[in-house]
Amino acid sequence: MIRRSIALATAAGCAAIAAAVAYAPRIRAQQAPSTPMPIHQVPQAKDGGVVVMLCDGKTSMEVKGLKTGESMSHAQAVEVTRELMAKWQAEHPDEKWQMAQTDESSQPVPAPSAASGANVSKPSSNVPSMENTGKAPIKGQQQGDTYASFTDRDYKIWKNETDNFVAEGKKIFHSDKELGGTIGVSCDMCHPDASNTHPETYPKYQVQLQKVALLRDMIDWCIENPVKGKALDPNDPKLRALEAYILAQRKGVPLDYGKH
Repeated sequence: MIRRSIALATAAGCAAIAAAVAYAPRIRAQQAPSTPMPIHQVPQAKDGGVVVMLCDGKTSMEVKGLKTGESMSHAQAVEVTRELMAKWQAEHPDEKWQMAQTDESSQPVPAPSAASGANVSKPSSNVPSMENTGKAPIKGQQQGDTYASFTDRDYKIWKNETDNFVAEGKKIFHSDKELGGTIGVSCDMCHPDASNTHPETYPKYQVQLQKVALLRDMIDWCIENPVKGKALDPNDPKLRALEAYILAQRKGVPLDYGKH
């Protein structure tokens, strides 16, 4: 009887192993990386320059004198992106540009003239601070006793860590080098202080990606296309920090997924 039990157990174990081995390819197939995001096709350069396109996948212009593999200076990139934004606005006169952390809409900043002397290289706002959004919850008044043991020191540590994480995202958002760009373009040049990114509307179908996208999918798409860099891994600290910064800029805005 004992021998028979051992034999049955061994047979069952072998069957389980065989089933697991047979099922493994299906698991690997399910976990296989998704197909690469589509890359928009920029118009062919007519004067030997490099064509730069906005993240709408349509509005573009050729930067004359810029050769493939070369990068613009920060000032040049700002001028180019502002000219592109002015072109976009001319083609969409009824559209308004939703600025970050406000209910007001404003038009894209027009390209500065040479006589204006405007400093276009300095970001205009500060990273939002949790200090301005209210006090830390009082101990014992959270969602139950689970949170009652947290101290004021805990909240200060969490706030500091969060603020630092958002600040890192802001730094990356404003730097073509941190983004891995190759032509000198950074995210803030078209989206000052993360304006008109609307993270509260994700997930939603994005025509450029030809699928329902998360915020990080659109960030990667913009890095690959307007910025002309390489998409970041989903777990890359830079991608996570960028996502945190963009979300922080819309604090208090109600979620409205799928909205366009």
